[in-house]
Amino acid sequence: MSTTPAQAARQELSGFQGELIGPDDPGYDEARAVYNAMIDRRPALVASCTTPEDVALVIGFARDHDLPLAVRGGGHHGAGMGTCDDGMVLDLTPMNDIEVDPRARTARVGGGCRLGEVDRATHEHGLAAPSGIISTTGVGGITLGGGLGHLTRKCGLSIDSLLAADVVLASGEKVRASADENPDLYWALRGGGGNFGVVTSFLFGLHDVNTVVAGPTFWPVDMGAEVLTAYRDFIPHAPRELGGFFLFASVPPAPPFPEELHLRKVCGVMWCRIGDDPDAAARDMAPLLDALPEPLLHGPAPMPHPALQSAFDGVYPPGDQWYWRAGFIDALPAEAIDLHAKFGAEMPTWKSTMHMYPIDGAVHDHAPTDTAWSYRSSGWSAVYAGVDPDPANADLVRQWSVDYSDALQPHSAGGGYVNMMMDEGQDRVRASYRDNYARLAQVKAAYDPGNLFRLNQNIQPPRA
Repeated sequence: MSTTPAQAARQELSGFQGELIGPDDPGYDEARAVYNAMIDRRPALVASCTTPEDVALVIGFARDHDLPLAVRGGGHHGAGMGTCDDGMVLDLTPMNDIEVDPRARTARVGGGCRLGEVDRATHEHGLAAPSGIISTTGVGGITLGGGLGHLTRKCGLSIDSLLAADVVLASGEKVRASADENPDLYWALRGGGGNFGVVTSFLFGLHDVNTVVAGPTFWPVDMGAEVLTAYRDFIPHAPRELGGFFLFASVPPAPPFPEELHLRKVCGVMWCRIGDDPDAAARDMAPLLDALPEPLLHGPAPMPHPALQSAFDGVYPPGDQWYWRAGFIDALPAEAIDLHAKFGAEMPTWKSTMHMYPIDGAVHDHAPTDTAWSYRSSGWSAVYAGVDPDPANADLVRQWSVDYSDALQPHSAGGGYVNMMMDEGQDRVRASYRDNYARLAQVKAAYDPGNLFRLNQNIQPPRA
């Protein structure tokens, strides 16, 4: 009888401190689950790591046994790149320690942390690290892909606040990446995804963010073209303290939303104005509101930053069916706006949505070659997300997302935000890194020449 990977790992991984879970073990189905229920893969082994030494042991085992290796932090990736069939999942979830140094204005964050954990820890000191918009998202995945969110216009991408990272390489060696140590690796980690090693901890610089004035403004969905046109003209000139992404959505059927709006399709803006002054926020938002008819709902109000970060959690818990596409946008001509209005009005389920995140302000303070994230000069990043809890609607939400994305492709800057791409092939990966791809491939060759870390938006090492 042949030995399974789970049996072999228990025999060979002496000194492993974490938990090894195989298909025959209790809790296997829970251990293999990821955020997107459309992904249903069966790894041969899930290894939950507690230390960098655990990570090195797992990497060595996968390498020596020629097993596909998926690395999972929060498990939020839409394409399910944190898991695999018949391979090994390196689960970082137990590695979630956080150390905040308010004097240095830094936070050291374990590779298995979720955004909500970091937000709560930094908020105690009136500080924040810029990141995404759903608190259950893993810090590792969103950071390594760039990190767009509510604070982007003022504070930049997550990678713009990344000071250093501790990394376990494909060889098992533990190294530090920063401006002074392994600077080529540090450059590549800031946007290049999980291609170069397993990051076991991040060191972030923090920003003064405590209370924010945040919430949505909604207009009827049939005003999509008018609202998006006004938003296009408004947001690039707004103060950096004011964040706001455009969206098509349906009003959630629960408080605090008025019952008469429940499930109504809308367009609008999700605001985040740094600071606790609602009058200042109103002044900053006024040019957009004055350019449009009265909205159905205008809900911005002062709240703690972590409350905003968790505002979408109830709408989007783990276990829904997800299919998303993404695209960077340089300009929004009338033809593109009309297409957005068309597809926004055709959202197939109430959880389906389109978000258009502004890429300006602090993001433009860096050149496209300063980090691996190359779309510094674009105006927006759009994500077309078909979502529904019912597996019977998987094809429906997938088709809407694909059709929406394909229709807007002629108006795209070429690539997409890798955190919001599905498994779309090498051409899309190359387009998403543009002129930075060749340099990334050279860094890949230096740190992972065998492409052990390939279950991702893969940067392939040059062939000898």
